[in-house]
Amino acid sequence: MKDRGDKGFRKLNVWKRAHELTLLVYKHSESIPKREMFGLTSQIRRASASVPANIAEGYALGSSAQFLRHLRIAQGSLAEEEYFLILAFDLDYLSQDEYDEAESLRAEVGFLLSRLIKSVENKK
Repeated sequence: MKDRGDKGFRKLNVWKRAHELTLLVYKHSESIPKREMFGLTSQIRRASASVPANIAEGYALGSSAQFLRHLRIAQGSLAEEEYFLILAFDLDYLSQDEYDEAESLRAEVGFLLSRLIKSVENKK
């Protein structure tokens, strides 16, 4: 990953890992058949990119309530992404190794996201 400096939302580990997951999803989804470009490929990429985007947006808004709201939206997008990974694997669009790599990172992001949500809730 390129060095952008760690300021604002970029210093959050959950954002960093979610961004890495998005890059991985883009890479692995290249092997999905072209007929799925406006279907599964688009869906899985949008769900994946929504996670770090919502973390960034919520962080930038400044209030705990807005941050929590966007973290929960990110959590929903992560669940959507989980399903799309399962679907891509079950359709044989992802290899076992690709699926395992993405799912492991997705689970880590989910854990970090839930911990951040609890932390922000406790500060309210």
